[in-house]
Amino acid sequence: MQEHTRHEQGDGPSQYATIAAVTEQWHSVVQRAALSKDGEDLDDCLKAIGLNGEFTAEAEKPACAPHSIPRGGPNRRKINVMSFNLWHGGEMGGLPLESTAHVIRSSGADVVGVQEAAGKPDAAGNRTDNTKALAALLGWHYVEQGIITPGKANCHPFSILSRWPITHVTPSKWGVKIEPSPRSAFYVFNTHLAYFPYQPYQLAGIPYEHQPMLSTEAEAVLSCDEARKSQVDAMLKEIEAVRAEGCSIFITGDFNEPSCQDWTNNAAVAGMHPIRVRWPCTAMLEKAGFVDVYRDVKGNEIASPGFTWCTRTKEDDVKDHHDRIDFVFSSPDARAESVKVIGEAADACDVVISPWPSDHRAVLATFVVD
Repeated sequence: MQEHTRHEQGDGPSQYATIAAVTEQWHSVVQRAALSKDGEDLDDCLKAIGLNGEFTAEAEKPACAPHSIPRGGPNRRKINVMSFNLWHGGEMGGLPLESTAHVIRSSGADVVGVQEAAGKPDAAGNRTDNTKALAALLGWHYVEQGIITPGKANCHPFSILSRWPITHVTPSKWGVKIEPSPRSAFYVFNTHLAYFPYQPYQLAGIPYEHQPMLSTEAEAVLSCDEARKSQVDAMLKEIEAVRAEGCSIFITGDFNEPSCQDWTNNAAVAGMHPIRVRWPCTAMLEKAGFVDVYRDVKGNEIASPGFTWCTRTKEDDVKDHHDRIDFVFSSPDARAESVKVIGEAADACDVVISPWPSDHRAVLATFVVD
C-alpha cells in the first residue's frame, strides 16, 4: 500500500504549529478569492502563497495539481463520487491507460473507487498495479488498497483516487479520509467483492467457473453469504470505527452481486430477471444505514434498471444476463443531487464516452454535503 498524501505524522507541538500555519494560510486564500474583483480563481490564490503542490511519501516535491473548491454556500460542498471497474487495469480492451484517464476527467469525478487496478499478466504471470500510473496521468492523490481478501475469487487489487489530499487510511485499507480543505473532510470506502460463484448466472442457467445451477432465492442468498458476507463485515467494521467523527461516508464498489432493490417481484414478472431475490450484500449496507444512491434517485427498477454489467454483450444475449452490480452508497447526511451511469451506449447510459475501455460501466453520483 502506498499512501500519497500531505499528511503530518506525530502529535507534538510542531504538528500543531504546522496545522495553525496552514489554517491561517487557508483563511487568507478564501478571503482573497472572495474579494477578487476580476474573477481571480482560487487556484491562482493557492499558487500565490505557495500551496500549489502536494508532497508524496516517496519524494518531497509537487505531485498533484490543485483544484478549485466548489462554492455553493458557506458550509456546502459538491462532491462527485465514482465507482469504476477498469477491466484489468484498463488494458484488457486494448486501449492505452490514457483512455481510462480520459473517462475520469470527462466525468467530472472528484474521487474514484477503482476495481481491477492491475493490468494483464506478463509472460511470467506478473501483473502491475496501474493505480500509480493512472494517478500520474490525472495529477491526483492515490492509495493502493491491494488485495484485502486474498483468494481465487479475490485476485484483483483495488484502489482509491482523489483530486484532494488523502490524510488517513483505515487500518486494513478499506477506506480513506479525504480533506478538500482544513475544515472539510469525508470518508470513502471501496471494495471489489468475490466474483464467483456468480449467482445471477447460476439462476439464469448460464455456465460460469464450473459452478452448479441454482433455482431458488434461498439457495442464491446462502451462496452469496458464503462467498461475500465476511468481506462486507470486514469493511463495515472499519466504517463503524470512524462513524463517531461525524463525517459523510461514501462506499464504492463492484459487488459482483445485484442490488436487493432490483430483483423484485415486479421485475421478475416483467421478465427482467428469473425470480425475486433480495440480494444480501447490499441489504447489509442498507441495514447499516447506507443509501443505494442510484435506486434512491432513479426509483423504479424496471424503468431505470441502470445496468453496469456488461458492455461486451447485448441485453438480449442468451449467454449473458445484464445487471447493476457496481454501486455508490452514501451515509444519509449526504444529499444526492444526481446519479449517472457512464459507458459506451446511449440506450444504456446517461453519459456516453468513446472509446470505452472497460467491460463494466461506471457510476457517478453528485452529492451536496455540509
